[in-house]
Amino acid sequence: MPGDAGTRRAVFPRWVHLWEEVTGAWYFAPLTGLALTVAALAELVPRAEAPVSVAGAFAVAATLPLVWRREYLRPVAAVALGASAASLLTGQPVLVTTAFAALYTLYALGRELPRQSTGVLAAGAVVTVAVVYLATATLDDVPWPATVLAVLAAIGLGDARTAVESAGRTEAAAAERTNETLTRLSVAQREQAVMRERARIARELHDVVAHSVSMIAVQAETAPYTMDNLSPEARAGYTEIAKTAREALVEMRRLLGVLRADARPEQPDSAPQPRLDRLPELIDQHRGAGGRVDLRVQGDPRTLSTTVELSAYRIVQEALTNARRHAPGAEVKVDLVYLPDRLAVRVRDDGAGRTAVLPQAGDPAATMLDGPARTRVLPDQGGHGLVGMRERATMLGGRFSAGPAVQGGFQVEAELPLNREENPSREPEAPPGRR
Repeated sequence: MPGDAGTRRAVFPRWVHLWEEVTGAWYFAPLTGLALTVAALAELVPRAEAPVSVAGAFAVAATLPLVWRREYLRPVAAVALGASAASLLTGQPVLVTTAFAALYTLYALGRELPRQSTGVLAAGAVVTVAVVYLATATLDDVPWPATVLAVLAAIGLGDARTAVESAGRTEAAAAERTNETLTRLSVAQREQAVMRERARIARELHDVVAHSVSMIAVQAETAPYTMDNLSPEARAGYTEIAKTAREALVEMRRLLGVLRADARPEQPDSAPQPRLDRLPELIDQHRGAGGRVDLRVQGDPRTLSTTVELSAYRIVQEALTNARRHAPGAEVKVDLVYLPDRLAVRVRDDGAGRTAVLPQAGDPAATMLDGPARTRVLPDQGGHGLVGMRERATMLGGRFSAGPAVQGGFQVEAELPLNREENPSREPEAPPGRR
């Protein structure tokens, strides 16, 4: 029956593993050695040979040492093979048990000895067989080619087993080195992705800070012309403020040049950095691209720092882009929650879109989350993505998470702490757990 064949194929590997566990146990060698000794003595009984005899002594000497073959293989092999050869040369009866013990000992030596020593062993074994055939009539009932073939097969099988195990170890070591190399490459690629995102964020923050510092410089330079009765000390102070602001702008440009040296150059964006007041425009763009989105604002909306609003805007922007790319047609809900000490951002789609295409294996910037409805992939292509959203939240000391939502679909959450200047009435609370 086909089913029976399938069952046998499924059961056979389990027996193989069980046999490997038994042969690798500490008690296997003593038990099998003692069993061979008892079998050899029992084999002498039908031949009218007493166990306490010369034949019995040779049988015990050829089998009992195998009890210690794992600890002292070479001395054990010397005793067992010497006893077998002496038994044949003195005309003792040939026992199947002692012959098997001799062949097994040759097999064990073939596994243990190096290739050159194995060749010497094979030559010595063939010479010993030839001497036995020429000097005695003990093996006259066995054709000499069969005996030579059995001896060489035992040694060759042991050597072949060693070669297979060595090849397996080499392959395993090569696979481990390959995995280590891929791991290092993955880490390096992820670090490069993080550096690119940090450089992108730094360029955006440069525009924000440069505008503020420029306003300081302009106001400090124009103050002496718009204010009457300024003392010389005040004029000198305003001049120093304007000079310091200009120097700060130069240093910021140099810092940005260093970041651009480590990141991929991009075309400068002359448009002002967006804030949350432009979020309705972003929502309209998503709807214009065929997406369904619902924006909900909770709490007391107020003007926050440019950095916080820019980070929140970019997180929503990237989350909507990912929803269009990986779940087209899904309904997206965007929640902005103004809390006393932080701004919470949550973007969740209902997962009604089609299955996304998986990226190539080993892409360190891809996060694959398997769900019952689809597989969501959020790659980091050319910046942004999960890496960028996480970096923006981390830069502000906030929290970020992304993954399958409890209600289904995919959810992105971020908590962006506010500056103390924006919360003079109370200290920041501990951030709550994931909702």
